Order: sequence, then structure tokens, then C-alpha cells
Amino acid sequence: MVEVKVDMAQVNSEEINLSSLTMEAALYDNAECFVRENSGVTNSSSYSPVYLKPKSLPSGVGFRGYHLNGKLDMPKLWSSEHPNLYTLVLTLKDETGKLLDCESCQVGIRQVSRSHKQMLVNGKPVVIRGVNRHEHHPRTGKTNLEACMIKDLVLMKQNNINAVRNSHYPQHPRWYELCDLFGVYMIDEANIETHGFCLSTQFKHPTSEPSWAASMLDRVVSMVERDKNHACIIAWSLGNESDYGPNHSALAGWIRGKDPSRLLHYEGGGSRTSSTDIVCPMYMRVWDIVKIANDPSETRPLILCEYSHAMGNSNGNIHEYWKAIDSTFGLQGGFIWDWVDQALLKEGTDGCKYWAYGGAFGDTPNDLNFCLNGLTWPDRTPHPALHEVKHVYQPIKATLMESRIKIINALFFESTRGLEFSWHLNGDGCSLGCGVLDVPVIGPQSSYDIELDSSPWNSLWVSCSAAETFVTITAKLKYSTRWVKDGHILASTQLCLPSKRNPSPHVIKMVGCGTLTSEHVCDTITITKENNWQIKINTNTGTIENWEVEGHLLTCKGLLPCFWRAPTDNDKGGESNSYASKWQAAFLDKMSFRTAYCSIEQQTDHAVQIKTIYVVVPEDQDFLSKDEHAIDESETRGSISFRVEVCYWFYGSGDLIVEYNINPNSDLPPLPRVGVVFHVEQSFDEVTWYGKGPFECYPDRKEAAHVGIYKSNVADMHVPYIVPGESSGRADVRWVAFQDRKGYGLFASVYGSSPPMQMSASYYGTSELDKATHNKDLVKGDDIEVHLDHKHMGLGGDDSWSPSVHDQYLVPPVPYSFCIRFCPILPSVSCQDIYRTQLQL
Repeated sequence: MVEVKVDMAQVNSEEINLSSLTMEAALYDNAECFVRENSGVTNSSSYSPVYLKPKSLPSGVGFRGYHLNGKLDMPKLWSSEHPNLYTLVLTLKDETGKLLDCESCQVGIRQVSRSHKQMLVNGKPVVIRGVNRHEHHPRTGKTNLEACMIKDLVLMKQNNINAVRNSHYPQHPRWYELCDLFGVYMIDEANIETHGFCLSTQFKHPTSEPSWAASMLDRVVSMVERDKNHACIIAWSLGNESDYGPNHSALAGWIRGKDPSRLLHYEGGGSRTSSTDIVCPMYMRVWDIVKIANDPSETRPLILCEYSHAMGNSNGNIHEYWKAIDSTFGLQGGFIWDWVDQALLKEGTDGCKYWAYGGAFGDTPNDLNFCLNGLTWPDRTPHPALHEVKHVYQPIKATLMESRIKIINALFFESTRGLEFSWHLNGDGCSLGCGVLDVPVIGPQSSYDIELDSSPWNSLWVSCSAAETFVTITAKLKYSTRWVKDGHILASTQLCLPSKRNPSPHVIKMVGCGTLTSEHVCDTITITKENNWQIKINTNTGTIENWEVEGHLLTCKGLLPCFWRAPTDNDKGGESNSYASKWQAAFLDKMSFRTAYCSIEQQTDHAVQIKTIYVVVPEDQDFLSKDEHAIDESETRGSISFRVEVCYWFYGSGDLIVEYNINPNSDLPPLPRVGVVFHVEQSFDEVTWYGKGPFECYPDRKEAAHVGIYKSNVADMHVPYIVPGESSGRADVRWVAFQDRKGYGLFASVYGSSPPMQMSASYYGTSELDKATHNKDLVKGDDIEVHLDHKHMGLGGDDSWSPSVHDQYLVPPVPYSFCIRFCPILPSVSCQDIYRTQLQL
């Protein structure tokens, strides 16, 4: 059915017999038009349009509205996976058949309905893989440009985002047309918000005030009447964060009467009122959404209207949400907050352009950087977290299940016919083989199992001697689409295969070791291997003062334990209850390392052991003893934050094994990190690592990162978040190397039974990242600060105003022990060979 109005002001009733006018509507298949036009066929009659005609136009004056009825057999339905559109052409003719007027629009045919705990599109419980989107352009602000809209949609589709919530107002009309065209589900939201009004005690809340009902209804009616023809809209939202009152009931009643073809959405009042067809909470924790989904009395689907607050270095835990969504009936996805950092390009007094936020324009009051919550920078450059979003949103999933790999097609309307699958096997970071994976066509919501024993990589896997082996399953598009070229990676999953041999601790193989000499003069212990290398240990600081190999200085500052990180936006959330506040209250940012003991413990021709004991206290506290036996725990424990024992083992092979035993005060809050920090010369700026990558990743945001060997420059590893903080980390690192352009450098790896590390390397030290308020304010240091962490706290991201790191990603103040191996790198030696020498095969 088509509803049509005729503007009588445009019709001269004296010259035209109104009763003789005819109106008709024709529906054209856009896909057919495209094919025929490319084939050189342009005869419109070949499109087989469907004609819809009213009997006649009634005479008289006033509002003239008509219903044109017709039937389209076997229509091509619109969905995010198949955004099929038709062109509707309306014509008005006089009695001679002369064309008086012609109008057209794009039409999508689809059905939105609801069943028990499910929202259905064309009868299928589609999963909402969404984001919230404000209209924002880095130069024009809230004045949107079509090119920017298209860029948004291309990026969204490329990253498996299939839905958008218009936050928090109806947006530019072209946006709807483009969402129809690209295939993006939409929640259209009325421009109603009373955020903060609940703090007022003098006035009745507008949603309960009858005098505001007409104004609220006007905004809802305007939205629905303007946007009702768009297939992309699957739900109407009554507004955002406006509490709940009788006026909302009136809005819901009007929409349900006007447009029963879509669902209603409203979060206010607890997200479960009678005015919403969707349970749509914001920032609800994983365990709570599962609880609602399992509530037998709740018959509506749960779709998070806002979750995973993307403020700065964030979006930790998002994979935990999707574990729940993928496995719990009644959970149907959600919308990440939000899409783009809402900063504006501004030129500083020095002529340098930068991203400016609240307060940079002389604006008061302001909310500082609380508009920087995007998955992309203002120019739509993706944040590293967008990789994680693409991964958890990917519709093709691969899981390892005992002796087989299950490949799941989670799409609802599309088979895998248009995909090419491939596999890649690597062991200990080295490529062992790759190829096309012969997978039959998998239908929607279906799966296919690959037995490991009959897989194409089985013989390579069985015969390899690697300590750990990974297979990566990738699905690529065979054909180009409106939003990406062929070959685009739709989904990629890396799986760790069962080990073919028993794991054993790493050891140093003492083959061809040279002779070591040591000398203790004043406060310096010097260890030398012939003319190859020399290490100096300062007994006052208890650490390596410098390490020189064949004339190359490897380290320029001491190797020390580290427990502090530059706070992220999420770390700062929660005021006095925030992680950052608790860290600062415990003086974790102002720790002093007091050397209680440092001396040679053992010495042979091929090895020297030096033991150091640190007492770590807040900077303003005194601790003078250098006798480890003088530390009376019963008297001093209250002022000691950490007690650290370090054993350095220097070998004639050139290796240094450092063993740490760290005992924190149990009264400390969860720690930012437990690891070591050291500095290398700026010339060692070429970084190679075996671990997760290639992009930034952290313990609670690393599902998208694959284990492999990666190379980067220190400058390129820096992630320029608009407000600096902890960044640039790489997770699950087995080994890392810092080299100059000639190939000289320093190698570090996990050792013994220690697990993989969290690694970062930056020209900007922790203190520099902490004090800067804009990325442009950062000042490069004279060297490269390197962190190797045994434990690193997660980023969090359930929200940014309360402590939100999940328990399994916290670092509690308990004892920790770990080992790290260091050795020099020469141009003639590869990092893989160095690492291989410590693997027991």
C-alpha cells in the first residue's frame, strides 16, 4: 500500500477537471535496472513494473489523501545482508494522459516483528552489531557532509557493523537514504532529552508535566512522518535519558497507532517500561544482561542501547559481552558508545594543528574530553579498538573443539558462496605453510566441521618441532561490493593447536661460552667477556648502569621494577573511587627504590650471579639500611610498599637472566602493572616481536590480535590518543628485539616457566604521558622507554565513570615471580635463532 497526498495549491481547478485526473505508482527493481543498463537495455517497459491505481480522484477541496494498493509477487526483501531496493515512481496525469507531475523514492520491502525474547527481521532473529552515531565533522562540527556520511558507512560495513542508533536526534535526511542503500539497521531517535533534570527539586519533571506533552509529541510525530518510508529503520526511540512519565506513554501510544510495523525503543525509567518493546539498558554489566535474558517473566529481547564506552584507550571486556550474546537466548546485541571522537581541528599559537575539545575555545562550563568516546578519531582514522570490534562482530566464526574445528556461518540470509576460505599455519612465529581451505557452501545459521587429522595442514603440524603451533582461518570476499573491493577479509580467527610435545621450561644452552671476569671497585661491579662486551652494575642502585657490546651501548638507564602506568580515561573514572585515585593515594606514581642489598653471590669462569634486594617506599619516606638482615618486617612493613628480590645471572654466552620475586604490601589497591622498565638508545628504534599484533592490544582487548612475528618503528607504535595515557602496548609477547639500522641491538624474552609478557616501547616516558593533556603537548625523550610486564591490568570499558576492569584482568597485590632473558643482538644472528637456543626440543 502507498499513501499519497496531492498538493492542491499546485493544481488550477479552473483549467483542470479534478475528477478526471489519474494517479499511478510503478515499482522498479533496482538490481534489474543496473543489470539491464550495463547490458545496453534501456526500455523501461522491460522492467516489469507493478502498477498501483486509485479508482479516481474525488472532487472537492481540502486535504486529498489516497491509498494505492497492489501486490508484488516474491519481492526481494531488504535486510542488512541484502539491502535490496526498488524505485517507486508516482505519476499524476490528466484525462488525456498528459503527465502533470512525477515523484520517486527508494523503497525497501521487509518485515519487523517480535516473538518470544526476539526481534525479527523478515522472520529471523538478526543480531545487532551496532554503534551509536552523533553527527560530527572535524571542520564543520554538526553540519554534516555527504562524503563524511559515506565514509562512516564504508568503515562500518568494513568492520562488520550492521546497525546504528541515531544519538540522540533525527539526523540529516541523506543519512537515511544511504543507510537504506548500504544496508544498516537503524534506531531513529526523537530529539528529547532531560539529562540532569532529576537533580531539580523545584519543578515537576517534564515527562510528567501535561504542559510538555504537546511539545514532546510534536518531536515524535515530526520524526515518524519525515522518516517513515525508510526500510533501514527497524525501531523508533522515544528519546534519550529523559526518565519516564505519562508523556512517554502518550508518545508510545501514538506511534503504535500510526506505525505498528516497527518496534518501540526507550531506555528511560529502567529500560523495561511498557513503552518499549525492547529491553534496552545502557552500560549494564555482562552478568546482569544474562540474568535478564534468563528471566522467564521477561518476554522481550535485550539489546544494549549503549555499551563498551570507547573513551580513549578503551573497549576492554567487549569480547566478554559477545561470549554472552552468542551463547544466551534473548540477548540480541547492542550499540557501542560511540562512533567518532567529537573534537574539532584547531590551530595553535605555534601554527600546529591539533584536535581540540572542551575548554580549548574559551568555553565555560565544559566537560573537558568527555566528547572523545569514539572508535575513530574525528577524521575517521580507526582507533586500535576497532580491530577488536570487527573481530567480535565478525559473522564467520571458527572454534576449536577437541579434535575438530567448527566453522559457523552466523549470517541469517546469506550463505558462504561469496567467500573464499584459507588457512595459514605457523610454529614459534615462523610460517609453516598456507593454502586455500576447501569448505563447502555453508548456509545461513549453519556450520561445517574440519577434522584436524584430515585437515590440509595436518602433515605439517605433525612433523613440526615448534613449541607452539597456530592455525589461522580466514574468510575473504570473492567479489567487490558497494563498500569494499574483492579480497576484503570478512573474518579471521587464530586457533592454538594442541602441542605435539610436552612443554618444558626455557633454558640457556651453554655452548661455546667464553670466560668471564668480574671486578668490584667502589660502588661498581664490572663484568667483562674478553673484548666482546662489558656490563657495569651500580651497587648503590642495585641495577645495570650500562651494557656495551662491540662499542654499542645497549642500555642507558637502569633496569628497574615498575608498578605504575600513565592513567587512561577509564582509570580516572569514578573520582575518589577510581583506580587512578587509589594508585595515587598509595603513591604508586611516586615510588622510591632503596637498595637494601647488592653483592656478588656466585662466580665461575662462565657465570656470575649478583643479588639485589629493593625496599620500595613512597618518595617522601626514609629508608637508610643497606643490610638485608636489618629489615624488620614487623616494624617497617607498614611503610614498605614492595619488597623486591632480583637475581642477575650473567653468562659467558652473552646472556643475562634476571629473576624477580616481588612481594607487594597486601593493603595496596589492584596494581597497574608488575614488570620492569629500562631505556635503550634512540638508534635502537626498530622493534621486532613475537607475540600478539600487529596493532595495539591489552590483556582484556586482544582477541583480534594474532600471534606472529611483527616489525615496527618506535614512532609508528605510538597511538596518538587525543588525551595521552597508557598506550602502544602489545600483549602475549614471547620475545622482543630493539635494533639499529646496522642490526645491533638488545633481545629480551620470557624465560623458564614465565608466561608471555605485555610490552611497550615509546619515546614518551610514563611521566610524560601522564602530565600531557593533548597529544601535541608530548615531548620526546632522549631515549626509548621500554616496559616488559609480567602482569598488566586490563583497560576496562564497560563504562568510563566507574572502575570497570573485570576481576580476571586485575592485578591484585600478591607475590609474583618471573624471569626475563636479555642478550645482545649482532647483525649475523636472527632473533628466531636466539629464541630457539632456549627451547628444549
